[in-house]
Amino acid sequence: MGRSAGFIAVHATLGSGDVDLCLVPEVDIVLNGPEGCLPFLRRRVKHQGYAVVVVAEGAGEELMGTSAEVDASGNKKLPKIGEFMKEQIEKHFKEQGEVATVKYIDPSYMIRSVPANASDSLYCMQLAQNAVHGAMAGFTGFSVGLCNNKMVFLPIPELVETSPRSMNPRGRTWERVLARTRQPNTVPALKPGEKEIDSHAPMLR
Repeated sequence: MGRSAGFIAVHATLGSGDVDLCLVPEVDIVLNGPEGCLPFLRRRVKHQGYAVVVVAEGAGEELMGTSAEVDASGNKKLPKIGEFMKEQIEKHFKEQGEVATVKYIDPSYMIRSVPANASDSLYCMQLAQNAVHGAMAGFTGFSVGLCNNKMVFLPIPELVETSPRSMNPRGRTWERVLARTRQPNTVPALKPGEKEIDSHAPMLR
């Protein structure tokens, strides 16, 4: 998960506290050089004996190219960035005369399959009840959500107007990831006349 955006990867990184490098589709991956992630990982391994990398599945197209193929659902096939990064890390260490043991784990559906806690159960019950209330009241084309601690009906056209959403690489969330991991920031500086994206603008008008 992370086909178009790095939200899950960055929140997993922030929630874990054990991640050394987070790679997302919104930020180009730089492998080598002063801002390269491979020298950074080697330094981190030298310092603490290991490093943990989280990679969103849509990251790395700038390195591996964009596929013209689609899957059974009609979605564009994505490059195998996890396997690519594993190979590149092993190659980088070998070039330095060292051996890196890299464990690659593709969690797939496991990360959506944890048992529900009490808060999850209550939230799902409220969503279901309000969906039925809305349908019985004659509403259509809506979704139910929690806004300002209240269950509300949200018009689907408004919800999908800005889809697919992506993380602002110059926003606070990415700044938090950089502060947590201390990884190099490869987001280019704003060009003259280029305006900053407002990462706090409301999704619905």
